[in-house]
Amino acid sequence: MNSENGTGDVYTHGHHESVLRSHASRTAANSAAYLIPHLTHGLRVLDVGSGPGTITADFARLTAPGEVLGLDRSPEVVAAATALAAEQHLANLSFDTGDVYDLDFPDGTFDVVHAHQVLQHLTDPVEALREMRRVAKPGGIVAVRDADFHGMSWYPQLPELDEWMDVYQRVARHNNAEPDAGRRLVHWAQAAGLTDVTPSSANWLYATDSERAWLSGVWADRVEKSAFARQATEYGMADAEGLARMAAGWRRWGAAQDGWFLMPNGEVIARA
Repeated sequence: MNSENGTGDVYTHGHHESVLRSHASRTAANSAAYLIPHLTHGLRVLDVGSGPGTITADFARLTAPGEVLGLDRSPEVVAAATALAAEQHLANLSFDTGDVYDLDFPDGTFDVVHAHQVLQHLTDPVEALREMRRVAKPGGIVAVRDADFHGMSWYPQLPELDEWMDVYQRVARHNNAEPDAGRRLVHWAQAAGLTDVTPSSANWLYATDSERAWLSGVWADRVEKSAFARQATEYGMADAEGLARMAAGWRRWGAAQDGWFLMPNGEVIARA
């Protein structure tokens, strides 16, 4: 859950500025549209792995005056999200540190328990879902959404991006994580004992000039400067020259006038 922790989880992305820049672009509309129809005023919501809090802030607006709480492993990220809530004058929104495997709440506390792009980084996503189920009210919603890296597609076909995908997959799996989490969400939800499992999927598409410039800049920086870069080097899966080559490939893709990058996401809404 967004950090290294005592369970052995290692967060492949880390908290470099380039990662937070990416996460801060997320909103309920572009990252949790499947859940919005289920959010009504007065609901109590827990957002696990809330990061910079931009999705969580939207939940607070959609469910006000219901209480919304975001949890993250990183105190620095929690501090930034808390500042965001204050800036946006969201009195029903708060953030705290927490552990998805050991949520510090009684059984049946929340109407909705949500996690976005969290399960893919965990060594035991089923156990995390069991804990999310525990703190949801009977019949309450557990909602999760995760990308599927091997489902990503792009044009032009650049060898540097093929190399990036290969190294990313190997780094994530070395961390005992599952980068192709999206396709596994139904299986994990069923294994966790959730019921009324409703699957869906949605894409992030980057195909305009501004979208390509943004995505290529984010990933070029992440490839060379984030925790992924450090881990790839430490694990012997890439060196500085290779990372620079992959970053240059991202920039080359971003400059392609016909460039296209599609990121599929699996989604599940289930009942506790």
